[in-house]
Amino acid sequence: MRAGWVGLWRWTAWAGIGLSLYAGWLTADDMRDRASSERDIGAACVGLISGSEVMDLQGGMVRAQTGGYYDGFDLDGSEPHGSCTVYKVPGPGRSTGLLTLVVRGSSDSEPLNWIGDDSSLEPFSRNGDQDDVTAVADRLPQSRPIGDGTLGRYGNGYTTIRAVCGTGSRATAPKLLNVTARADYDEVSAADRERIAHIARSAAEKAAARIGCRTGLPDLPVQLAPVSPALSPAKTADGTCKWFARHLQERGQGRLPDRALAVPAPDTNPSEGCLLAVSPDQVGRIAESLNGDQRNYARTALTHSPWWLRSASYFGPEAHTVGYDDLAAQSVMIKAGTAGRANGAWWASSVCNGEPALHTLSASYPYNDVLGSQTVSALFRAYVDDITKGRGCTQVTFPGAEDFRNP
Repeated sequence: MRAGWVGLWRWTAWAGIGLSLYAGWLTADDMRDRASSERDIGAACVGLISGSEVMDLQGGMVRAQTGGYYDGFDLDGSEPHGSCTVYKVPGPGRSTGLLTLVVRGSSDSEPLNWIGDDSSLEPFSRNGDQDDVTAVADRLPQSRPIGDGTLGRYGNGYTTIRAVCGTGSRATAPKLLNVTARADYDEVSAADRERIAHIARSAAEKAAARIGCRTGLPDLPVQLAPVSPALSPAKTADGTCKWFARHLQERGQGRLPDRALAVPAPDTNPSEGCLLAVSPDQVGRIAESLNGDQRNYARTALTHSPWWLRSASYFGPEAHTVGYDDLAAQSVMIKAGTAGRANGAWWASSVCNGEPALHTLSASYPYNDVLGSQTVSALFRAYVDDITKGRGCTQVTFPGAEDFRNP
């Protein structure tokens, strides 16, 4: 009996040692896999980001793989651009999105800032199965400025760092460089939001140095507050939508939006926007005064064609890289100092602190038709008057009356 117990003890001991060795082998294997993944990330992203920082997202991981769209990176020409993507590998033959890094420099042909009612700019999903389609801006939440806005902007799952290339920059360097780091997974934690911001800022510094862009990037704030994509009552809107709340007080509700999504509006912010939308209840009230085809518009506004407006202004270098897609799906750059209308958008121009500025209003089709030309004109003028007065801008150029007439 004693010999049996001794044998069992020995077997258990050897099994324990074997398991320990196996666990140690797995740990060493995991370390090798992580180190290999970190090297792959660095290579795919041409050294712009740290593989170890990326691998710390989502609580840390052992294996990742890289892939991409565009054609890698081109940081040597006059229009620097490129991207890389990283995928988490939770098991053999499986992968899920983790992070995408995108680098884009301003150019004379491709805008960095887009306006209009193009489908890629839609702020709301059009799947038609929601009870309240304009309650949450789930496809294009408003970006919140980082600090005073000069460093860039962010959302819950991404950060865009902007670098203005100043005096002493290489001749081929763009005037403006945008570097975006974006989480490709849902429910980004506060800790990951901070990590993504650090990844983006570090990449922007390295990209700027690589292309000869002489710039100075401010430090990141200690914390980045969460960004809510939920719209609130427009009558009490603040920040970038405060102008619209004042307009409602002066002109009344009428057919105007009753919801708003605002972000803080520091005077130094180089770009700012306000999203306005119409709730189902407001659609119903408006529908009572509509006839014919317009009443059909009201029905689709509750599902796949929601009614919305977006005001946005761009200052300094940002004003030189604003554009829209024309009917031939070709990008068109708007020249600073001009005013006009195209592709569901209107723009005015001014000079703020000695630099050009563009002020825009985009409207979903056919909501601009429902509002009518006089209402849209008065609304846009109220916005432009408010922001140019608040910023001390001069030389305001406003679109003509013919630009507000329905075609």
